[in-house]
Amino acid sequence: MPREIVSVQLGQCGNQIGSLFWQRLCAEHGINKDGILEEWATEGGDRKDVFFYQADDEHYIPRAILVDLEPRVINTILSSPYRDLYNPENIFLSKEGGGAGNNWANGYASGERCYEEVMEMIDREAEGSDSLEGFMMMHSIAGGTGSGMGSYLLERLNDKFPKKLLQTYSVFPNQVDGDVVVQPYNSVLTLKRLVNNADSVVVLDNAALQRLSSEGGALSSGQSFDQTNQLVSTVISASTQTLRYPGYMNNDLVGIIASLIPTPRCHFLITSYTPFMSDMIDKASFFCNSPDIIPHLMRDVQARSVRKTTVLDVMRRLLQPKNRMVSAIPSKSSCYISILNIIQGDVDPSDVHQSLLRIRERQLASFIPWGPASIQVALTRKSPYVTASHRVSGLMLANHTSMASLFKRILDQFDRLKRRNAFMDQYRKERMFEHGLEEFDDSRATVEETMNEYKACESPDYISYRCRELATVKALAEPDPRHWTLNVWAQQEFHTGWARGVRMYRVYLRLLFPDTILITQF
Repeated sequence: MPREIVSVQLGQCGNQIGSLFWQRLCAEHGINKDGILEEWATEGGDRKDVFFYQADDEHYIPRAILVDLEPRVINTILSSPYRDLYNPENIFLSKEGGGAGNNWANGYASGERCYEEVMEMIDREAEGSDSLEGFMMMHSIAGGTGSGMGSYLLERLNDKFPKKLLQTYSVFPNQVDGDVVVQPYNSVLTLKRLVNNADSVVVLDNAALQRLSSEGGALSSGQSFDQTNQLVSTVISASTQTLRYPGYMNNDLVGIIASLIPTPRCHFLITSYTPFMSDMIDKASFFCNSPDIIPHLMRDVQARSVRKTTVLDVMRRLLQPKNRMVSAIPSKSSCYISILNIIQGDVDPSDVHQSLLRIRERQLASFIPWGPASIQVALTRKSPYVTASHRVSGLMLANHTSMASLFKRILDQFDRLKRRNAFMDQYRKERMFEHGLEEFDDSRATVEETMNEYKACESPDYISYRCRELATVKALAEPDPRHWTLNVWAQQEFHTGWARGVRMYRVYLRLLFPDTILITQF
């Protein structure tokens, strides 16, 4: 039985990358622009039902909710060749149509006003699922709609579906030359909600994405923007590959999250993908809105296709900092908490084993001192309907302590603005801030705590630090480990994030000790 996932696309950024994501999924599953399965798409073994459902006329419809406060991007989607793919009842456009003005408070207030209408769409998709596993949100944390309205919906989804997983694909702003002056405020206010309400956050940093997308040649800004969105859609598609083409492991979202996130607060994941152009080139004309980008892409793939890809080559490149899609600056003490490599292609498992041995011998990755060197590899086959330029490609999802440096840069920018009380009047206009700006300080404190926790992960004493700060976990063992009882004592003043954290601990322990009795005491 498929474990369905409902996607929620918010704002300009979320809907642009979401649109490309659905186009890519259609290509990989042999579904045409009208949602009809192609006659030649006879290969089995895929699980379309995770992200699509079939209407009464057997058309495939995405399990997607499209939300925006201004109409430009959604109107572009509705005038594209894929306009008949989506369920029109799952598209929300604000009646005012003015957007959130890049203001988090405006977007949050709009979320309150539009809550009933949007939640009705989400409820309808959730109730139409046989075994809903969770939600996937695509948004930016810098603007107004994706950050503000996204924050409000995260809180409400957490309250309404406490047992369902929430994974976000969050685009972080370019902190050097961002085009939104209040993006540090918006980012910190959103990060608080991502810390407290999301189970997993896949971080996609605009600065790193723009650098990677422009390395193939001298592209104009518009072409680079198209290629950046294409790269993001490739990453999202690859990260769901094991869900859609399942194997023996990591074939559901909870398995992926539990393997990557041993502690609940450190749930911000970095990504790497290689070869960059492996799956996107042959379908360039299929995906891109700008035909001028195609010659550049083809020239790039001709330059790259001289390399013979192997499992070792792919896994080694995934570990290189220059290929990360996050502009975090690793220090000498930075290390991996966990790694999941999703390898696509016709791969011999013995090659994977040998590659892991070589990586350990060469010490290409350093890991936390208080846990095992956790490199997991999931093998998945590629879509038979998309011609790839390389024999093997791979995506790395990793939990890495260098995320602390990204949080620090965001906090430094936040402090510089806050010290001068710059642009605060824009936020005081909204009801949430009319009685004070304490929410700014609370959000900053939450982000700083998360930053400090990532730093603490680098210490051998992290386990004792975690127990002091959050809880004491005791195992009352009898001779037969099947009769262990694990008791979790939490602080009295726990917040929503910690409550979800206890649940994630239980999920993690359940996977490790399937026959163990788990008792939670507060």
